[in-house]
Amino acid sequence: MRPRRTVTIFGSSRPVPDSPAYQAAYELGRTVAEAGWAVCNGGYGGTMEASARGAREAGGHTIGVTCTALGRRGGPNRFICEEVTTLDLFVRLQELIRRGDAYVILPGGTGTLAELGLVWELVSKRMVLRPLPPILLGDYWWGVVQSVHELGDGVAPIVVASPSDAISRIRAAWAGDEYPSVTA
Repeated sequence: MRPRRTVTIFGSSRPVPDSPAYQAAYELGRTVAEAGWAVCNGGYGGTMEASARGAREAGGHTIGVTCTALGRRGGPNRFICEEVTTLDLFVRLQELIRRGDAYVILPGGTGTLAELGLVWELVSKRMVLRPLPPILLGDYWWGVVQSVHELGDGVAPIVVASPSDAISRIRAAWAGDEYPSVTA
C-alpha cells in the first residue's frame, strides 16, 4: 500500500556517515517521516542511505528505486522498506519522479544535476501530477538556478536552509498556500 504522500529525495551517493552532507540527508529523512510522509530515493548509499536511515529510525516508510544497470552497486541499502527495480537509468528517474508528491534535491554531481534538470522541466511544463517546484536544500545549486531562472525558463526551484524549512514549504504547498518563486 502506497502512503498518502511521498517526498522524493535526490542527492549524491558519495557522502559517508559523519560527513555534513550525510547528516543533512539523515535529518531530512527523519523530518519527512516525522511529518507522516514516505521517503523515496535511489536506494543506494550516500545521501540515499542517510535519508532512508533517518526516515526508518523515525518510524517512516522508505522506497528505494534501484536499477539493474547499476548492478555493481549491489542491492538497496538496509534502510529501504520497499524496493522498486528498474532496467535502466531513464526508467529509474521516471519512477523516482512518478512516485514523488514533492521533490527535494541535495548537493550532488552530474547525475543529481540531471535529476534536478528533469524535475524542474517537468514541473515547469506541468507534466507531473503534482507540480510543486523542486526544493533545493542549501545554496549548492544557487548559481545554476539563478542563471537558468534569469532566462525566464519556468518555475524556479525553492532554496531552503534546513530540512525543517523544506517540510514547511511542502506543507504550505499541500495546504494550498502560495508557493513563492526563489528564496535565498
